[in-house]
This record gives sequence, C-alpha cells and structure tokens, in this order.
Amino acid sequence: MRFLPAGDSALVVEFGNEISEAINRKIRFVTGALDRAKLAGVLDLTPTYRSILVNFDALRVSASGIRDFVTKAFNSYSESSEASGGEVIEIPVLYGGEAGPDLDFICGHTKLDKEEVIRRHSSVEYLVYMLGFTPGFAYLGGMPKELATPRLAKPRAVIPAGSVGIAAAQTGIYPVESPGGWQLLGRTPLKVFNYERAEPFLLSAGDYLKFVPVSEKEYAALEKAENEGTCRPKRYRKTE
Repeated sequence: MRFLPAGDSALVVEFGNEISEAINRKIRFVTGALDRAKLAGVLDLTPTYRSILVNFDALRVSASGIRDFVTKAFNSYSESSEASGGEVIEIPVLYGGEAGPDLDFICGHTKLDKEEVIRRHSSVEYLVYMLGFTPGFAYLGGMPKELATPRLAKPRAVIPAGSVGIAAAQTGIYPVESPGGWQLLGRTPLKVFNYERAEPFLLSAGDYLKFVPVSEKEYAALEKAENEGTCRPKRYRKTE
C-alpha cells in the first residue's frame, strides 16, 4: 500500500496500479473494516478501482492513526475473509433501435453481427468496482475485449437515463439524463438511481450485474412496473 496526503484532512490509500478484482476485493474489505469501526473523526470513505479516499476531521483523528488502522486491517485480510461470490442483479436491456442507436456502429467496428454483439455483451457477470461520474453510475469490469469500441467523436448533449453504452473496453449504464460520449447499444427500463427510494442506488461496489435482453413488449411492461414502484429486479448469489 501507499499512503498519500490529499490536503490536511484527507488521505488516499493506494492498493496497486491496475484494475484488478483481487485488488478491489482488498479495497472492499478495508473499506468495510473502516466503516464498521466507526472511527471518531472519519467523515467519509470513497472506494475506487485501486484506492480509498478517507476524509477526516484532523481535530479528532490523525492521518497516522488512520494509517495504523488501515495497515492492521490490510494485514488481517485473507482470501477467506469474505463470503464466496456476491450478489448478481439482472438488468433487462432492450438492444438496438431507438434505445441503442449506435449498435450498428459497434457491429461495424467489431466485425460482429447484432445477435453476436448482444450475446457477448449479455453473457458476462460484470463486477461493480465503484460508483462515480453521476449518481449511481457503476464502473464495471469484465466486458469481452472483442466488444471494445471507441467513444463518439462528438459527445451527445443529452443521453436518456437507463442508456447502456460502450466506451473503449468498458460498458456501463447512464443512471440519469446527462451528456456523454459512449456508444449506445441499448436501454434498461430500471431506474439505476432514484432519489425517491429509501435506497436510491440500485447497485453497490462489490455487486455483480448481468444484462438480460428483452423485447419491446417486455421493456414496456417492465417500464410500467418500474414507474409504479412494483418492479423487483431478479437477484441471485454468484457462484465462483
């Protein structure tokens, strides 16, 4: 690990220099240990792909105190520290058409037909490494390399909430309407972020998600249920 000061009231803890499930498991373990400890003066924890940002009140806790706790927690980590697997949330997606206006471009770039792009994109259980960019935006790992597609040359000013896109070697869901430059291949009717819910974020770091292709009719029914608050995404435990 490396400890880097971020001003006089924040500390960055780096666990490595790559995007790795093994590194991310350690980050989630240490973040959980910090959260459960309720250390006086620790104000906020922000886990990322390979680090944790710890914001603290310097009048109540020192950076060295945080370093000592994190080091002890890190040294107690083992592969058996966590339960095997994790929760997988199924995300229904209507691919192509108005919902996925860039699917044809993705097909042309990857030299795969639509059915194969959809099959490969929906065949993976993607790890949620972290949330950021906009509320509830999940940074995912595990997209098949052959689907990698460059961003749009000119970003769109408005992308509808629920849009599913690809940018280089990553895929993700736009939780809210926003500008963006990802190539859009579909859309989900689920509200990935909804401030009216008791738990506004559908996904959390450490979860897995699986895209599930649906028809226009199924999409419309799910969208209606989501708007009425009766839609319950399918969840199951991931098996290693």
